Amino acid sequence: MNHLNRVLARYMPFLTPLSVVAGILFADFLHHGESMVPWIFAIMTFAGSLSANFSSLLHAVKKPGPMLLAFAVLHFIMPLLAFGLGHLFFPGDLYTITGFVLLTAIPTGITAFVWVAMQEGDIGLTLSTILIGTLISPILVPLVLHVLVGGDVQLEVLPMMQGLLWMIVIPSITGMLVNQLCSNRLTSTLSTNLAPFSKMGLIAVVSINASVVAPQLKGMDLTVMGIVLLVFCLSAGGYLLSWFLGKLFRYGRREIVSVTFIGGMRNISAGVVLAVSFFPSPVAIPVVIGMLFQQVLAAVFSNLLKKYEQQQAAA
Repeated sequence: MNHLNRVLARYMPFLTPLSVVAGILFADFLHHGESMVPWIFAIMTFAGSLSANFSSLLHAVKKPGPMLLAFAVLHFIMPLLAFGLGHLFFPGDLYTITGFVLLTAIPTGITAFVWVAMQEGDIGLTLSTILIGTLISPILVPLVLHVLVGGDVQLEVLPMMQGLLWMIVIPSITGMLVNQLCSNRLTSTLSTNLAPFSKMGLIAVVSINASVVAPQLKGMDLTVMGIVLLVFCLSAGGYLLSWFLGKLFRYGRREIVSVTFIGGMRNISAGVVLAVSFFPSPVAIPVVIGMLFQQVLAAVFSNLLKKYEQQQAAA
């Protein structure tokens, strides 16, 4: 299982975009699995949370600056930027604008922890930010959407909060309780055995959700191409802005690595589930397209951080 997990982790930057393509090509068959998506996602969240415990939350109390910066990028700066650019390039297209805001308003993903660990960033900062962002997401995500687009698009706030609660918060708390209360051996065994299924679950979630919006994506006109371009810019902008602000505030190398990946990555599969479940299908298009870039951009910025450090060392 450990070997399978390493193989899947190595190829996830390519498997995620391929899952979107598969969802579009086999939409007639895959869309029947839509009802299973929240359950698959809850299992994925539980598996990802097994590496965390409540003691990691103390890190946020001791040194809150980098975490507050990451939250500002995640839930304030990027949604505002998405809202402004959406109105600039897609004036009057309320569903597409809502999709851009949803893409940037969802909390950071547990996969940010994987990239931070590979780059030897601040693990405590990363885990505490992911956990706190996860726990407050049922309030924060609907609030951001309500403030920016609530006057123009009808929002199902209460069902959305309940969806986030059952898909993210409760599985996360359950995973942390297992980590906190059970032996390290049991937690490690459970985490190792569930890890590859979590990645396969992500592939299934991406494919099924892509199949739901396939009718809108198949007609690749200039509008969809424009959405692809703006989603790419927003996705890359999250990494760049977080990296720049980390340098501006003169944080250490480990904090900068963590803030960069936290601010750039999103729990994008949760965003797609929300978009498909609570909005008209055009809202899901920017979020689904975001899956094409997230892991690939993480790999790109991982290499950029390495090259930048080598240049700094040489200087």
